Amino acid sequence: MDLGLDGKVAMVACASSGLGLGVARALVSEGADVSICGRERDRLAEAHGKLEALGGGRVHSQIADVSIDGAVQRWVDGTVAEFGGIDVVVSHTGGVVQGPVADFGPEDYRRAVDTALIPHVALVKAATPHLRPGGRVLMITSEAVRQPMPHNVLSGVARQGLLSYARNLVHAFGDSGTTVNVLAPGYHDTTALRGPSGEDTSAAAAEVPLGRVGDPDDFGALAAFLASRQAAFVTGALLLVDGGNTRAPV
Repeated sequence: MDLGLDGKVAMVACASSGLGLGVARALVSEGADVSICGRERDRLAEAHGKLEALGGGRVHSQIADVSIDGAVQRWVDGTVAEFGGIDVVVSHTGGVVQGPVADFGPEDYRRAVDTALIPHVALVKAATPHLRPGGRVLMITSEAVRQPMPHNVLSGVARQGLLSYARNLVHAFGDSGTTVNVLAPGYHDTTALRGPSGEDTSAAAAEVPLGRVGDPDDFGALAAFLASRQAAFVTGALLLVDGGNTRAPV
């Protein structure tokens, strides 16, 4: 299937590893020109090299901490200077501190909102003037938006606001043909799950009905489809990508 992404320009936040890199790989492989950002220079350079080695679209990378509005704006400006415009925006953020509700006070929730919600808003706001008609906005959040997760309360609370923001963007962008969708991943085989020591994922896999954790490349393939011309009538959707782990009703 030709996704119609050849020559399109995509921005993928936090793409030096994990789900962001999986999305960037899928888009580059489909011929899109992809701009990625990350906070760590060495990891970003390594990701850039891996993407270029795929032999698809062009690659631009830039150091940017998405929690800093000015850094996001500079990344957008650098992308536009390199590629001339934007067709696809994939917003993504770092994780928040885990723990039960009793562990946290108001300042913890403020920090969680600044980490897990505001960067999405900042990227979309900065990219909007350059977003071509028929564009795609994809926001990567967490399965915590669909069911309470007692060990991850800050994530659930902070990310809930993203759903309301996305729904409002659906109407704001509708006349231009731009779609807005939210992806809610569960356990995936990333450093966020394995930790710095590369821990085994079997405990997480045991919780998932499919019996395994997700593959970032499978996640990337879904994101690429939503960015494609075939998904032009899919907007305002929240798609769980969790192997059936969420117990809340669909």
